[in-house]
Amino acid sequence: MRAKIRDTEIYFDIEGAALVPNGDQMQEKPIAFLIHGGPGADHTSYKPTLSPLSQKLQLVYFDHRGQGRSARGSKESYTLENNVEDMEALRQYLGLEKIVLIGGSYGGMVALSYAVRYPQNIQSLIVIATAASYRFLELAKANLAQKGTKEQQAIAQLLWDGKFENEAELKEYFQVMMSMYSITYKPEILGKSWNRTILSPDATNVAFGSFLRSYSILDQLHKITVPTLVIAGKHDWICPPELSEEIAAAIPNADLRIFENSGHLIRVDEPEALLDSIMEFLPKNWV
Repeated sequence: MRAKIRDTEIYFDIEGAALVPNGDQMQEKPIAFLIHGGPGADHTSYKPTLSPLSQKLQLVYFDHRGQGRSARGSKESYTLENNVEDMEALRQYLGLEKIVLIGGSYGGMVALSYAVRYPQNIQSLIVIATAASYRFLELAKANLAQKGTKEQQAIAQLLWDGKFENEAELKEYFQVMMSMYSITYKPEILGKSWNRTILSPDATNVAFGSFLRSYSILDQLHKITVPTLVIAGKHDWICPPELSEEIAAAIPNADLRIFENSGHLIRVDEPEALLDSIMEFLPKNWV
């Protein structure tokens, strides 16, 4: 499905019913936006791992502008600011009131940015393996210098510089770097999911070549007062757990959970534990 909003067209998909039988009544389930990372990836990385959440939530997947199955446009428009405003426009387009936000990695940055701008529109917040400031870049570079191979350090320079020339080059980056992202990395398994993913190097280049270098909302996180779950992987190289710790410390009464056997891709390393944590966090009366 596609929504023509603002100056673009956003692809979205919905999983699970919103109105379900519950005894002698019909009950409305909360609506969750699942916000993908990258930037430069798409929403399909969440399928089918997070599909069981549809037991308690109606899930709205979507691709950021210029990414996945959403419309391409001016590269200069592929900004965090527009990602936040596109989400708000999509919420209005779908006629929704308060929503649940679930965002991982860059999707967590978008979720946090949306939450501080539109706190009145969110019901609860779940951010996974993310950061609240550009400091993640210096920590990632230091971690890669310490733990990465020479080949990984070389190809990561394309990321830091925002210099990927095409989709094939970005795919090669992830293939070379995957043992850094996932501590349970198995090429024969992850290869299938990456083959399903539409990669968008322009979005990656714009982000790492410009706005992520000055991204910072840590001092605004106190505006978030809804129930918040912050999840981190202990062995995450690019958004290490200390960044999740500072997010949780800045948001009143946030719940912090660090997964001991995960890297950045917690949904790959500990998928069942990730689902269990999210399910436990959601209120019991949500169907």
